[in-house]
Amino acid sequence: MIVFDLFGVIARTQTPEAVREIEEIAGVSGASFWDAYWALRPGYDAGQDSTAYWADVAAALGTEFPDVPALIDADLRSWTNVDERMVALVHELADGGRTLGLLSNIIADLVPRFEARHRGWLSRFDALTYSCTIGVAKPDPRAYRICAERLGVKPADVLFIDDTERNVLAARETGMAAEVFTGPDQIRALLG
Repeated sequence: MIVFDLFGVIARTQTPEAVREIEEIAGVSGASFWDAYWALRPGYDAGQDSTAYWADVAAALGTEFPDVPALIDADLRSWTNVDERMVALVHELADGGRTLGLLSNIIADLVPRFEARHRGWLSRFDALTYSCTIGVAKPDPRAYRICAERLGVKPADVLFIDDTERNVLAARETGMAAEVFTGPDQIRALLG
C-alpha cells in the first residue's frame, strides 16, 4: 500500500512565471508576501473559503488586493501542472496491482479544477484524501489516520511519500513507513 502526497511529488509546485503573475495581481511582491501566503495556508488547506483566505493575507500585509477573483484564479492555475514521469509511475503501479492512496493538503476551490484536468490518472487511486474535505491538514496526525481508514488499512500497512520532511516525520509518528520524495526511481527502488 503506497500513499502519495500530491504537490511536490506528482503535481509540480508553482513556476517562477506563476509566482510573478500572482505578485503582479496582488500588487505586492517579495518575501513578506510569500511569508503571509504560506503562514496562513494551513487554514485554507483545511477548508477556509478562498475570499476569506486572501482577506487574511491582505490583512497580514496591511493592504488590500485590487482584484481578489483574479488572484484566486491565478493561484489555482499555478497548482495544476504535473510531472508526467510520476503520472506514468502511477499508471505503472496501478497496472501492477498496487493499492494507491493520495493524501494532499489542497484547497476546496482547486479540487474540481484539478480533478477535471487530471481525472484519468486520479482514477487509478483507491482513495483520494483531501485536507479541505476532512477538515485537517498534514502534519496533523488525524490526516494520516483518516487516509489509512479510507484505504481500509492500518497506518502500519502504508508507505507514505511526501516532499516535506515534517510531513514524513508526522506520518512515521502515526506508524506509517514514510520517505522524503526524491524521484520516480526512488519509489521503484523502495517497492522493488
